Amino acid sequence: MSRLPPWILVMAVWAAIYLPALGSFEIKGEEGRRILPAISMLETGNYVVPLVGSGTYFSKPPLVNWLIAASFKVTGIRSEWTARLPSVLSVLAVALAFITIARPALGARGGTIAALIWLTIIGLIEKGRLIEIEAVYVSLSSLAIVCWMSWWLSKRSPWLTWTVPWIFLGLGWLAKGPLHLIFFYAVVVAVLWQTKRLKTLFHPAHFIGLLIMLGIFAVWAIPFLQMSGQGRALTKWSAQFTGRASPQFFSLRAAILTLARAIGQFLPWLIFIPLLRFGRFDETEKRLAKALVWSSAVPLIAVSLIPVSSARYSLPVAAPFCWLMALAFNQDAFARLPWFSVGDRTMWKRLGQPIVAVVVISSLILFCVMSQLPNKHEKVKSIAGKINALVPETETLYAVDPAYQPFLFYVRAPVKYLDRLEQVPDSARYVMVRPNRETAIEQSERWFSRRPRPVLRLTDYREQTVTVYELAGSGRAGD
Repeated sequence: MSRLPPWILVMAVWAAIYLPALGSFEIKGEEGRRILPAISMLETGNYVVPLVGSGTYFSKPPLVNWLIAASFKVTGIRSEWTARLPSVLSVLAVALAFITIARPALGARGGTIAALIWLTIIGLIEKGRLIEIEAVYVSLSSLAIVCWMSWWLSKRSPWLTWTVPWIFLGLGWLAKGPLHLIFFYAVVVAVLWQTKRLKTLFHPAHFIGLLIMLGIFAVWAIPFLQMSGQGRALTKWSAQFTGRASPQFFSLRAAILTLARAIGQFLPWLIFIPLLRFGRFDETEKRLAKALVWSSAVPLIAVSLIPVSSARYSLPVAAPFCWLMALAFNQDAFARLPWFSVGDRTMWKRLGQPIVAVVVISSLILFCVMSQLPNKHEKVKSIAGKINALVPETETLYAVDPAYQPFLFYVRAPVKYLDRLEQVPDSARYVMVRPNRETAIEQSERWFSRRPRPVLRLTDYREQTVTVYELAGSGRAGD
C-alpha cells in the first residue's frame, strides 16, 4: 500500500468499495423521497419547491434533490446508479480533502491514513452507497471540519480559516438543516479550548462566515417560503424539531440502543480506541488528541439521547474520529499488548493496512456476489412491473394525490401528478387513486359515460394501497 501514490491508493479503495453493483439493487428506505422530487424538478422546471407526488415536501431542504437532478441531466440516464452517484462522489471528496487540504497539518502519511479510515468506516459504507441525505450531509460537514482543522493548525489566514468552511456548512443546511453545527462547533470549541484560544471565536471573519452560511440557506429558503406558504412551512419545520426533542418520547432503553448502534458505526476502527495512549504524543499533539476525543464523544452521546433519534444522526463524528485515528497511527500512540508483538513495525503496518485490505476485498466480493443473486424479495420493482404490464409506454398514468409511492420511479409510462380528480383531462385513459378517492371516481357523473373500471389494485410493503382505473375510450377523436 505505502508504495502507491496517495491519490491512486485512495481512488482505488473508494472504487472497490463504493462502485461495485451500485445500481444493481432497487431503491429502498427513503431513497424514493430524494429521487421523485428530483424527477419532478426536471419535468416542471421548479427547483425551489420539492414535490413528493402532488404535494410539497416540507421535511427536508432540496440539495440532495438538486444533486440527483443534476446527475440525471448530465448523464442522460435515470437509474439507481446515476441516482446514487452524488453520494459516492461526496464520500470521495472528503477522502481527497484528507490527502490534499489536510496534508500540511497531518502530513502525507497521516492524511492518507485518515482518508483510508474514512472510506472503510462501516456506517459510512452503508450510507455512502445509497442516495439518502446522510452521505451528502455528513460529507459536507466533514469537509468543513477538515478545512477548518487544517487551516487552523497550519496557521493560515483567519479570513480563509473562518469563512470558507462556512460555505460547506451553508450547503449542509440545504441538505438537512442545522444539526451538523453541533458536530462542527464541538470540534472548533474543543480545539480552541485546549489551546486556550477561545477568544478567536469573536474574530470578524467568523461573523462573515456565519453570514455566508445563512446567506446560502436563505437563497433557497426565502423563495420557498413565499411559494409554499410561509405559515405552513414554518409550522412543519417547527414540528420536525419539537417532535424529536419532546421529553414524552424519551425512552432510556431506546437511547441506550441508539447509542450502541451509533458507536458501532465506527467499526472496525473502534477497536483501537481502548488502546490509545496519550502519553505517546508530544504536548501539542496531546492537546489536539484530547480535543478530538471530546468533540467526538460529547455530540455522539448528546444526539443519541434525543428522544426521537437514530444512529445515523451521529455520523458527522466521522471526521474528527478519522483525524484522531490518523494522528494516533502516525505517532503509533497505542498500548503494546503482551499477547501481540509488533516488533519494530508500527500498529498501522501490522493491523491498520490489513484491516483496509480486508474491508476492501470483503466489500468487493459481497456486493458483486449479491448483484448476481436473483432478488426474490423486491418490494418496489415488483409493483411497478405490474403497472408496466398494464399501462403502455405511449399512455400517461395520471396519479391523483398519490402521496409517497416509491414504485413510480420504475413506471415506464409518463406519470402526471394531480391534486384533484377534476384536473384529470378528458383524454385520460389510466388514472391511479388511493382508496379514499375510489368512490368519487366510480360515482362521478363526469366519468359515468367512460365507465371507470378498476383494473389493478396494489398494496406495497408499507401497507399502502393504490388502485389503477381504466377509462373506456380516451376522449380523443376517433376513439
